[in-house]
Amino acid sequence: MLTKEKILSINISKGKRDEFVQSIMDLGSKNKPSYVCVANAHMLVEAHWSKAFQKVVNDADIVTPDGMPLAKSFKILHGIAQERVDGMSLLPLLLESSIAENLAVYFYGGSSGLVEHTKSFIEKDFPLLNVVGMYSPPFRYLTEAEETLVIDKIANSGANIVFVALGCPKQEQWMAEMKDKIPAVLVGIGGALPVLIGLQKRAPVWMQKSSLEWLYRLVQEPRRLFKRYVVTNTVFLYLLLRAKIKTRRVEDGVAGQKISDPAAERANF
Repeated sequence: MLTKEKILSINISKGKRDEFVQSIMDLGSKNKPSYVCVANAHMLVEAHWSKAFQKVVNDADIVTPDGMPLAKSFKILHGIAQERVDGMSLLPLLLESSIAENLAVYFYGGSSGLVEHTKSFIEKDFPLLNVVGMYSPPFRYLTEAEETLVIDKIANSGANIVFVALGCPKQEQWMAEMKDKIPAVLVGIGGALPVLIGLQKRAPVWMQKSSLEWLYRLVQEPRRLFKRYVVTNTVFLYLLLRAKIKTRRVEDGVAGQKISDPAAERANF
């Protein structure tokens, strides 16, 4: 299993993209009740503001560094080179691997229109994918009876992987609640699905590599994403700077203790 490093308030898994894919496949093939969070700056700030949500993310079996700022934070805070493992790139890789390893998948979340587009896209681009179900929940809290029915339907579908598209933080909270009720790996894919099936466009590669993909999405959906990107990105940068200063002070303090150690001074003499 992938190991994790603490980035501000959450523990993020580290490794190469293909290692993330294989780790998720392993969980799915074993039908292990588990869940995967695809983390970006927005999720990290939400976790900073809410201890309950922080626990939800930290209890995940795998947390991918979705945003480029999070991937770069590994280098800034821990001196570790970490590539970005974003949901938009991860989702098609998981679909391809599911076909190769003959794993069944289930899609949960999104509007009825999104579900219909997903069906058409899968039939055309991933015809060999074993899709055992798709469900668009109502835009309200489910009753206890409805929730039990949904859980039973997914649990009895034979799904190895459940792709959850409810948006952050709702999808992460749902996965945490469902973990011990559904024998599959739950993967929060958020906004990756609309991009994959062509309902939204992805930023050019140069913007992805320059940590500007958020700006491209903001221009596409300014009303919905203004607070998420402008406000949370600013908070994230502040928290990262504060953590870096704290780390530097600790490192300087340790270095100072070594220099002032009489035994060390005698040894150097």
